[in-house]
Amino acid sequence: MFFFTNYTVTNVIGLLLLVAALVLLNEVSRRSRAASIVMYIVVPVVLFLLIALDVVGSPSSKTWFGMVKTVSALLGVWGFMLIRYTRLGSTRFAWYFPVAILGINIAEAVYRDIEVFMTYKTLTVDDAGLTLLGGYWNLFNAAAGVLLLLTMTGWVGIKVARTSSRDMVWPDQLWFWILAYDLWNAAYCYNCISTRGMYAGIALLLSCTIAEAFLRRGVWLQHRAQTLALFGMFSLAVDYRALPAFSIEATYDPHAWGVLSVLAFAVNLAVFVYMLLRVKKTRRNPYKTELYIESASYRKNCRANGL
Repeated sequence: MFFFTNYTVTNVIGLLLLVAALVLLNEVSRRSRAASIVMYIVVPVVLFLLIALDVVGSPSSKTWFGMVKTVSALLGVWGFMLIRYTRLGSTRFAWYFPVAILGINIAEAVYRDIEVFMTYKTLTVDDAGLTLLGGYWNLFNAAAGVLLLLTMTGWVGIKVARTSSRDMVWPDQLWFWILAYDLWNAAYCYNCISTRGMYAGIALLLSCTIAEAFLRRGVWLQHRAQTLALFGMFSLAVDYRALPAFSIEATYDPHAWGVLSVLAFAVNLAVFVYMLLRVKKTRRNPYKTELYIESASYRKNCRANGL
C-alpha cells in the first residue's frame, strides 16, 4: 500500500478493536462524572505508581517525551472537567483554557516538523526507535499547522451543554476545520512519529472523529483530549508495537510523505480562504465572536447540546 504496509487480518482486527475501545471508553466517561474521575484521575495515579515501581511499562514510559505527552493530554482533560463540572464553566477560563491548550499542542507539532526537516537529511532511526527523514513535506505540514492556528474561530462561544452529560461545546468548530485538523495531524504523525503513525495517528483521529460524527457533535475537542489521554496511558503501560496485532508499518516512501503533507496544506489553505471570505461577508472578528452562526452545522451543534 502507498502509506502503510503489513496489513493482515490480525492487524486490521487489532486496529479496529483499538478504535472501538477508545470510542467506547470515551463515551462512557463522557456520560458519567464518576467514570471520568476514575479514568482520568484514579487510573493515572495508579499507572504512574506502577511505572515508578517497574511493575508495568513500555519504551515510551522510559522517555520524557512519552510521559510529557500523556500528562499534557491529561491536563487538557482535567481542565475540561473543571469547565464541565465546576463554576469555571461560566467564567472566561472556559474560553481561554481550551484554545490555549489546543494552540500549544499544534504549535509544538509545527516546531517538530521544522526540526525534523532541519535535522534528518537521510533516512535515520533515532534514539526512540523512530524512522525519520526530513524533506519539503515537513515545511508544507508546518505551514498547514500555522493555518490551522489561524482558523481556530469562535472560541469565545465555548460553553457547557445543557444536557445531563454537561459536555464542553465549541459550536463554531465545524466539520471542515476538524477535517483540516485530521489531515494535518495525520501528516504530522506520518512525518515525525511514522513508526507509530497508524496507531498514534490514524487510530486516534478515527476514534475522536467517529465520536463527534455519530455520538455527540459539537464537542470534538473534548473527544480528542479524552481519547488522546486514554491512548497515552495505554502506550505507557503496554509496548503495543511488540504485539503481533499492532504491526502495521509506514512505507517510509518520500512520495507518500509528500502527498499527505501537500494534501493537508491544500485543505487547510481552503479552510483559511473560506474563513477570510466569511469575515469579509459578515464583518465579524473570528477571535472575538463566533463566525459561522448562520450555518446548518453550527445550529446542529447547538441543538445536540440543548443550546
